[in-house]
Amino acid sequence: YESQEQAMAGILNSQVKPGDVVIIRYEGPQGGPGMQEMLSPTSAIMGMGLGEEVALITDGRFSGGTRGVCIGHVSPEAAARGPIAALQDGDVIEIDLEARSLNVQLSDGTIQNRLAALPPFESRTNSSWLRRYSRMVTSASSGAVLI
Repeated sequence: YESQEQAMAGILNSQVKPGDVVIIRYEGPQGGPGMQEMLSPTSAIMGMGLGEEVALITDGRFSGGTRGVCIGHVSPEAAARGPIAALQDGDVIEIDLEARSLNVQLSDGTIQNRLAALPPFESRTNSSWLRRYSRMVTSASSGAVLI
């Protein structure tokens, strides 16, 4: 999903099925802008009875109340053309919690081709201050600070 709002619509409309990995992108420091907290989608997944059967991966953030298999703060984020932006429906994602690894069954070439085909990122905010923030903020992995 391209936003938390799209993900919520998909979850609540029963588009998410057991075994799915929900991807919510463009919610990182640049894409949000800011890092939206993903409590609504994680709560909806749990509320739909899918907490043990669905994983969630996002470049957004989680609070301490998150339950289930949830991977957040993915960097580089989608707005910075991180690999999360290249994922498509049907891609096979492997999550190994014990090894702390996350992999997608795609070649580096496929990922690069998909990223190259994406349109340039444009902030979805109307606020001139938040657009400036979006352009000037660093990755979550380096603190999401302004430069």
